[in-house]
Amino acid sequence: MNKMLKIIFLFQKEGLGNTLRFIIKKLFIRKINNYKKYQGLFYDKKGIEIGGPSNIFNKDNILPIYSVINGLDGVNFSTMTIWEGVLKKGENYKYDRGRRVGYQYICDVVDLNMIPSEKYDFGLSCNTLEHIANPFRAINELLRVIKPNGILLSVLPRKESNFDHKRETTTLDHLKDDYNHNVEEDDLSHLDEILKLHDLSMDPAAGTLEQFKTRSVKNYENRALHHHVFDMNLLRDIYNYFNIEIIFTDTIMTDYIIVGRKR
Repeated sequence: MNKMLKIIFLFQKEGLGNTLRFIIKKLFIRKINNYKKYQGLFYDKKGIEIGGPSNIFNKDNILPIYSVINGLDGVNFSTMTIWEGVLKKGENYKYDRGRRVGYQYICDVVDLNMIPSEKYDFGLSCNTLEHIANPFRAINELLRVIKPNGILLSVLPRKESNFDHKRETTTLDHLKDDYNHNVEEDDLSHLDEILKLHDLSMDPAAGTLEQFKTRSVKNYENRALHHHVFDMNLLRDIYNYFNIEIIFTDTIMTDYIIVGRKR
């Protein structure tokens, strides 16, 4: 009964799409085949995560990273997010189901100026880069704050599993143009496309089209929009563009996973 109540609560809060993702992961959850090789890259290392903490990295999930690392700090854009609720700067980043604590930064990942270069051994990003208007700028900052030979692991949603399934995959040239033109995080140039193609039947939490539009025009405050749509080919192109040595890639029902080493 408790599991059913949790599913009902999740549906009311997150909508059909995220609820289905939760059910799929619970019904078919299994660690990816080479998860121990992933763990080996992170063992006893200290890193930084943007937009976390992320359930996928917990010990009982498909890619158990949290259980083998030495420490983790987090970055979130605001003291209030629709995913984590109220956040506070300082030693308040609770991960590994709240069993461990790191430092919580409150800032945009596209400008991590308060973090020294080459401070961390690795960077994590799970279902976050699609919410960033200028993802190349974010990746550039993540690479700056991790050490040479540091590891960057990115998880991004497969559009087929969510409300983006009607949209075209973004091109590498488009992301490069956004980067070169210094697109800011208040950018809404994709809003018309999103309003036309966003499948609201898979996102009941967004409400009606008018309610969704009202929320979307305030995206700088809530960061709920998926600015861009990714697939594995694009992720490989991105890692190659930044001269990141690709180590592993995996595709699961809901997400793409790519991990590489900073050269």
